[in-house]
Amino acid sequence: MSDAIDLDAYLRRIGYRDAPTPDLTTLRALAAAHAAAIPFENLDPLRGVPVQLEPGALERKLLHEGRGGYCFEQNLLFAAALRAIGYTVHGLIARVLWNQPEDAVTAQTHMLLRVEANGESWLTDVGFGSMNLAGALRLEPDVVQPTGLEPFRLLEQGGEWRMQACVHGNWLTLYRFDLEPRGFIDYVVANHYVSTYPASNFVQHLIVARTVRDRRLTLRDREFTVRRPGAEPERRSLRDTAEIRRVLQQEFLLRVPDDAVLELKLAALPAA
Repeated sequence: MSDAIDLDAYLRRIGYRDAPTPDLTTLRALAAAHAAAIPFENLDPLRGVPVQLEPGALERKLLHEGRGGYCFEQNLLFAAALRAIGYTVHGLIARVLWNQPEDAVTAQTHMLLRVEANGESWLTDVGFGSMNLAGALRLEPDVVQPTGLEPFRLLEQGGEWRMQACVHGNWLTLYRFDLEPRGFIDYVVANHYVSTYPASNFVQHLIVARTVRDRRLTLRDREFTVRRPGAEPERRSLRDTAEIRRVLQQEFLLRVPDDAVLELKLAALPAA
């Protein structure tokens, strides 16, 4: 399936004004700009609207309708933009371990990317919500790599890799994965599961995130949190649907659908 994209529209959406070239500097700048401009959000699964992954649907929703999306939408769009610029990109799939025991057996429900730049392989991921990489990591194990926010590292054993971030001095695993490239159909199946399975977090909870240069913004149900490196998180509980909508628009830069079902879902969100 072709993943052709309107590259000019994408660059306008993320506010990238330089002429892009397929090198590491551009890759990191694009990832940071993407994370700041296109929020992670699950408004469609929450209100029972199918999540479509075809290129035209991604362009319409994320580029023209002022919306965001979750990992499959974010990273498929990013991969299409990178290929249009001239990068070689392979999609991978991961088992999420964030807030899980290290030995937990979880489904393959997260997408990330392997990108070739400057003669080396790099991992990038603009779709991991509250811990968005917003950059690129050299595909090299056991090396602490700085990012714009927390340091990250990769671990490898027997062909299995783990992505970790250092949060308040503790190394926490985001997910585990291998380097086998995946086809579009693998993401279609995983996307259907996480967007429709009754026990999925994306069906049960409002989950929104945005990563900018000096902070991470998250919203889970009614709890809005701002996290800055080296500081305690700033949390507050949102009172009603009007305040939730205001935070979605002002803090996450979302154009919120005017939808009766969404209004009911927001009103029913549990208190923090």
